Amino acid sequence: MSRPAPTVLVLPGYQSSGPAHWQSLWQQRHPDYRRVEQADWENPVCADWVEALDAAVRGAGGPVVLAAHSLGCIAALHWASGHRDSVVADSVVADSVVGGSVVGALLVAPADVEWLEAPPSVKSFRPIPLAPLPFPTIVVASDDDLFADVDRVRQWAAAWGSRLVCLERAGHINADAGFGPWPEGEALLAQLMA
Repeated sequence: MSRPAPTVLVLPGYQSSGPAHWQSLWQQRHPDYRRVEQADWENPVCADWVEALDAAVRGAGGPVVLAAHSLGCIAALHWASGHRDSVVADSVVADSVVGGSVVGALLVAPADVEWLEAPPSVKSFRPIPLAPLPFPTIVVASDDDLFADVDRVRQWAAAWGSRLVCLERAGHINADAGFGPWPEGEALLAQLMA
């Protein structure tokens, strides 16, 4: 028996994603995509962000694919490290999915919260979990991202067991870097949803 199409949960980073950001544009094109809202986008607290994500995953009522950006990626990692019961292995059928389960994640431009110059507001997200992730993941990084050195991201992706896609001169892979609709990113997300 095949499982139902996953719900896409959009996890923005610090200060959320503005209207020109690829995450917001994807949501406009796909009204069924759900944004994980945070109580405070300006003063993020890891435990609060993880709790909001957990509520969204459980509320989905079926399989979930995460589309995370920046600090949202780090929140997803912390959630995965503490919620391995909410993961569906490929061999588990849809009928056994209760309350929502993550089946994949697109992690775009994960932010290096361990960087010495990281703002104090993100320090509650330290340390970055480095255990293998229990679901398929694609990490997208840029060779000139100011918020994470690409060599660090390579090490993280290897530790997480993720497929890594490196972009050239793509900045933080956001609207400021010229990433509007970003169809290439949607194609990567589609691979995780298949």
